[in-house]
Amino acid sequence: MVLPAAAALICLSCAMSAPQTASPARGEAASSMYVISHGWHTGIALARNDIPSHLLPERQDFAAADYLEFGWGDRDFYQAREFSLALAMRAALSSRGSVLHVVGFNGGVTSRFPGSEIIELPLSAEKLAALALYIHQSVERDGERPAAPLAAGPYANSRFYPASGVFSLSNTCNTWTARALQAAGYRVSPSTTAAPLMAQLRKL
Repeated sequence: MVLPAAAALICLSCAMSAPQTASPARGEAASSMYVISHGWHTGIALARNDIPSHLLPERQDFAAADYLEFGWGDRDFYQAREFSLALAMRAALSSRGSVLHVVGFNGGVTSRFPGSEIIELPLSAEKLAALALYIHQSVERDGERPAAPLAAGPYANSRFYPASGVFSLSNTCNTWTARALQAAGYRVSPSTTAAPLMAQLRKL
């Protein structure tokens, strides 16, 4: 059915529970990534100061934040303030572009998202750099300059940026998250929905 698959586009912030921690990737753990399930949608959070200085220049827009959460999705649907079946169908079948949503926040990740599932994954310095590069390359830029935000996000201190890639039923926000995990050295299979992806992470 198209409707459940299209619902996977929804990128709403829900409450979250205490994080589970998986075994570290090869090499000494230098930091952590947090995979956050918002129901249909998943995102990734990193400590802002852990991101290598030559990557993700858009982090300058969140200078006071301790953490940044990243989520990818269809440009029109993700930026819509209300659910629209027409936008969901168009995103699933004929997306006109994509965006990266970035949220800056302070305090712990669980404090920002109390009540939903969060899985903490340790990262070596090498794997952190590879993950940050993957997210960096998800943003469309004019040369080396930081991308200008397309619009403010739905939450305090959040913004949408132009992104690479085309959303479809087979390439969803959760597929983007799975590929980020692969870049970080975790062996997961791409998943178009959140539940199978989080189930894989619980087994690590």
